[in-house]
Amino acid sequence: MNARTGARLAALAAVFATVAGCTLYDYSDPLEEFEYPEGGSWTGPPPRVSAVPPPAVSGGTLLVTADKTLAVAADPDRDRISIIDLFTDEVHILPLEKGDEPGRVAEGTPGVAHVALRRGGAVVTIDLATREMLRRPVCPAPRGLAHDASTGLLHVACAGGELVTLSSDVEAPPVRELRLDRDLRDVIVQGDSLLVSRFRSAELLVVTKDGTVAERIKPPVFFHSAPRGNSGVELGFMPGVAWRTLSLPGGGVAMVHQRGVVDPIDDTQPGSYYGKNCQQRILHSAVTVMRPRPGEPGSPPTPSRSDVGGIGTGVLPVDIAVSPDGLNAAILQAGSQSVLETPLVTLERRDAFDTCSASADQRVLDVSKSGDPIAVGYDAEGNLLVQLRQPPGIVRLAALSGKPINLIEIPGESRLDDAHHFFHHGDWSQTLTLACASCHPEGHEDGRGWHFASTGWRRTQTVAGGVLATAPLHWGGELADFGALVEEVFRRRMGGFSQLPEDVAAYAAWIDKIEHLPRSKPADEAAVARGEVLFNDPTLACATCHSGERLTNGETMDVGTGKPYQVPSLRGLAARAPYMHDGCAATLHDRFGPCGGGDLHGVTSALTPAQIDDLVAYLETL
Repeated sequence: MNARTGARLAALAAVFATVAGCTLYDYSDPLEEFEYPEGGSWTGPPPRVSAVPPPAVSGGTLLVTADKTLAVAADPDRDRISIIDLFTDEVHILPLEKGDEPGRVAEGTPGVAHVALRRGGAVVTIDLATREMLRRPVCPAPRGLAHDASTGLLHVACAGGELVTLSSDVEAPPVRELRLDRDLRDVIVQGDSLLVSRFRSAELLVVTKDGTVAERIKPPVFFHSAPRGNSGVELGFMPGVAWRTLSLPGGGVAMVHQRGVVDPIDDTQPGSYYGKNCQQRILHSAVTVMRPRPGEPGSPPTPSRSDVGGIGTGVLPVDIAVSPDGLNAAILQAGSQSVLETPLVTLERRDAFDTCSASADQRVLDVSKSGDPIAVGYDAEGNLLVQLRQPPGIVRLAALSGKPINLIEIPGESRLDDAHHFFHHGDWSQTLTLACASCHPEGHEDGRGWHFASTGWRRTQTVAGGVLATAPLHWGGELADFGALVEEVFRRRMGGFSQLPEDVAAYAAWIDKIEHLPRSKPADEAAVARGEVLFNDPTLACATCHSGERLTNGETMDVGTGKPYQVPSLRGLAARAPYMHDGCAATLHDRFGPCGGGDLHGVTSALTPAQIDDLVAYLETL
């Protein structure tokens, strides 16, 4: 239970104490003071706000070197990298540029580490002995890294769809740059091929030596016979949001991801997003283990079975690590501030969805008393290493007991922020089953539609880029402001506590600082220029509704789709597929097809295919 919730419960206790005429507790921490004035209203402590707004959690920011002597921890909250000696606990801090937001860390040749700068548009290469750093531009939004020991090449996957290969010569230009699908996440070397995951779709691309995508692999849809809400209907769960994918000893990969219900959600009922157990909630955590086909060691990995992988407990599975002996895996769940440690073989043969709990050979370790966890690894003895974002540090948990051995403190400014906590942690609600970040990972959206009983399919909307200024909110414009959204979604649908006005204001201020993803350079500048002319042509009327700084007039309009919907901002559009209120358009080209509303949604029916290409090229730069 966090401090704000504690203050609320303490205030409630004060009410009963007053009635009973006695004192139940001494609540003396100045941060936890509250007032209960005459008239029946009460307030808790003011929301705690970090001087520098911390970025949304991305996870997977810890490397333990192959020889288990060092840990390299990227700190996106403070734009720095820490090198920790795992035998002496000595810490060395390497500062980065403001706004770099370091993410994935990969080991290169012995004594070298590479760090992706998620908003810095570069990779930093570090000599771990001298702690010298060299910055190498790579793409606007680098994500995953993988070093190929056989070739000395470093492969970098980028959110904009670039897959960039760098040589060991840090002064040389990239060896190769491919343009694949957007939303790339992790990259893994497997023989002559590369396995590249995509974040929101939880898809795995098999990229051959010549740069072609030979295969697309995805965890299967999961079906369960224990119906949600006793509806009598078997439910299907679609995989999505692949937080982390890593290679496994002996070949193959493990992908830790979420999976959400595809059947209708009765949003007319309170608590429609959660349930008493994992079988009744709309979304839960999963791990899919994909091994090479039997007898074909070089073959692409495939899911082991269609009914395994569910974890059944925890919120926001942002990282996974494999033990030194290759037998166990640790799944870090940032939202529930816990680690699930499990034999890998258990993940391949059992789905915890049936019981919603850990099995006898698994254990759940609570790290909430240490801080906010964002990454996990193992030391040489098999002890768990859990990286904390706040307070910054690494807590070491004993291999046998799971109890803390020690905390390696990393000096640094506090990034304690109640709005950040509210967005990521289920303990502000009564259910511990999902967080705001479950459907809005990294402060954006999950790239899917949800089927609501009252309205039909609705595509998750982003909360990045100053979305609150586009109120009213939701596709139908039925929520006047952010306070109304918190009341409807967080309290009524998610089962959370009611929030105080000053809290809501702090949450809104933090969300409004989430930025769109950095934009990739367009492949054809001339096409972009032609598309801009078309967009601003008054006869097409695109700019009639999509106007102003955010490219929306903020109105609710019928654009040929059957009823009025909010005009969305076009900022960051390239990263937000699928499109339309119900997600019917898989690509921007599809938006100009049958489901796009026709000429009531921009007079574009007379455009040639080449002109549509130009218009799409321009839209992808917004």
